[in-house]
Amino acid sequence: MIFTTLVDTVTLARHLDDPRWVVVDCRFMLTDPEAGRRLYAAGHIPGARYAHLNEDLSSPITASSGRHPLPYPNTLAEKLGRWGIDKTKQVIVYDDSFGAMAARLWWLLRWLGHEAVALLDGGFPKWQREKYPVTQEPPRIQPTQFHATVDNSMWVDADYVLQMLHKQDQLLMDVRAEERFRGEVEPLDKIAGHIPGAINLPYEDNLDFSGEFMSDDALRGHYLAVLKDIAPDKVVQMCGSGVTACHNILAMQHAGLPGAKLYVGSWSEWITDTQRPVAKGA
Repeated sequence: MIFTTLVDTVTLARHLDDPRWVVVDCRFMLTDPEAGRRLYAAGHIPGARYAHLNEDLSSPITASSGRHPLPYPNTLAEKLGRWGIDKTKQVIVYDDSFGAMAARLWWLLRWLGHEAVALLDGGFPKWQREKYPVTQEPPRIQPTQFHATVDNSMWVDADYVLQMLHKQDQLLMDVRAEERFRGEVEPLDKIAGHIPGAINLPYEDNLDFSGEFMSDDALRGHYLAVLKDIAPDKVVQMCGSGVTACHNILAMQHAGLPGAKLYVGSWSEWITDTQRPVAKGA
């Protein structure tokens, strides 16, 4: 059995010594890029490697890109191999922000053709609450080779989004917080607002009060109420820079609604071209 969306803490704990399982710590703070690395050094799940959002899971920013462009496939594949990941491994990713950061690596691995990857439901906070082991020891890694099979049908660019805004059978979902979507505040990007025609469905709405994902049925109902007659594979998810949008893609996949695409550049790319329209308000 492989895990392709979520895994619980009990199951991960049972597999800590399983050489076929690889755990990756993805903790990261957008406002303090070194915070995740410090937290990892202070204590992490035994055997976990650390993946840095800016350095490992993105490529350099350009004048026309968003804040987190896709990593170069060959570069990421080489890093995955150094982390001991190949197509025979079950990969588990986690963070301390309800999956908001770790979902990026979940998506990236699927982009490179690796299906056996799951997010730790409840993340590091739940792992700690349940008193599972934590260590400061670096992992013992057996390097391997990761052979990427890139699927670029999983993402879209700004031109695609601009065209889809005129189509009735497609839907653009923006997962940012409501106040950012409305343009009332903008802590990270130079321009506030949203893409005209987008709807706001914050990624936090995928979670229950415990910080874990809602049940399969609840998630499915949540999305079907918004999709109505639109097929899941006609949905494009976006956020500020193509990171937290992966959370909604994962949630839809877990709910049996697969195929949503990622607008990789998202808002931070959209606003690099002043000719692209911007809206504010609900």
